[in-house]
Amino acid sequence: MGREEDHELLQELRPMLVTSAGQDKPQLPQKRFSVKSASTDHDSDDKLVCVTSGVSFLGLAVVNLLLLRGYSVRIIVYNSVDVEKLREMTTANVNVTVVMAKLAEVESLSQAFQGCRGVFHTSGYTDPAGLSGYTKSMAEIEVKASENVMRACVTATVRKCVLTSSLLACVWHEQNDLSTIPVINHDSWSNESLCIHKKLWYALGKLRAEKASWTLAKETGLKLTTICPGLITGPEFCSRNPTATIAYLKGAQEMYRSGVLATVDVMRLAEAHVSVYEEINKSAFGRYICFDQVIETEKQAEKLAGETSTSRNKICGNEEGFSIVHHLRYELSSKKLTNLLSRTMRSCYNQNKEYY
Repeated sequence: MGREEDHELLQELRPMLVTSAGQDKPQLPQKRFSVKSASTDHDSDDKLVCVTSGVSFLGLAVVNLLLLRGYSVRIIVYNSVDVEKLREMTTANVNVTVVMAKLAEVESLSQAFQGCRGVFHTSGYTDPAGLSGYTKSMAEIEVKASENVMRACVTATVRKCVLTSSLLACVWHEQNDLSTIPVINHDSWSNESLCIHKKLWYALGKLRAEKASWTLAKETGLKLTTICPGLITGPEFCSRNPTATIAYLKGAQEMYRSGVLATVDVMRLAEAHVSVYEEINKSAFGRYICFDQVIETEKQAEKLAGETSTSRNKICGNEEGFSIVHHLRYELSSKKLTNLLSRTMRSCYNQNKEYY
């Protein structure tokens, strides 16, 4: 299936995401559904992959696209409630299995990963008790969970892993030098001390989790790539992914003034995950920044504020008497990902030409 056909099918999936948003029953095109314990490892399909938190806003989009590409997908869930949500899916033509596993236990994850060729670790953590939806303790839990996923991949002989990090792991820097216009790209890492000082726990969690994952991948030889997306948007994204959205927007005013408050549509992000995964054995490596819009104008800020049910001032602040040229602005670059997607598009086009 070519990338153009994928794009058309992705657009058809948008109504499913709208239906899923804010509801208890995620929708997937489904051919086969079964629930397995983490000890079940009888799947033999060479295109079997596993998605952690496959009922989340991003996880659901990744699962849908993988199924369109012909993969068999094993979804990891963490409680019986999510199992029941998936059990009640009614549409057809999907090869999906559901496994309950614990991110806090390497053995549980390893059993869930058995037989899988690849893992998409899309999980994130939120704490309803936290004012931002994400506390310092949750950052520590996220790091441990990511380490467990990496270790389980090695134990289960998983070949490839795609980790969802965040653009927040790249954009937080001290603004000392106003004489340059720096570029933030896949080589950029946020300042950990600055994240702690500003109590940006979501950024800190993503930053530390990604670094820990890279350390283990290099030690074990696991083929790892990481994707650092902006704020994930899409059909009713705030109601579908509320606490992560709120946590991401902590520090929004400073990000807006620095030119790094960026968003990405969940469908584009899912496509980035699958495309990078498919290129790991060829040209994909390292980190990839993913965004499709930088919030640069008050009109854009007002739109985002409306979508997130927050005030305009919390996004862009009070600009009266404030000259934005006196604030160091960065340039975001996703050139590495754009180049990869362009190569895969050309490859599909050339392959299709052979049939005519």
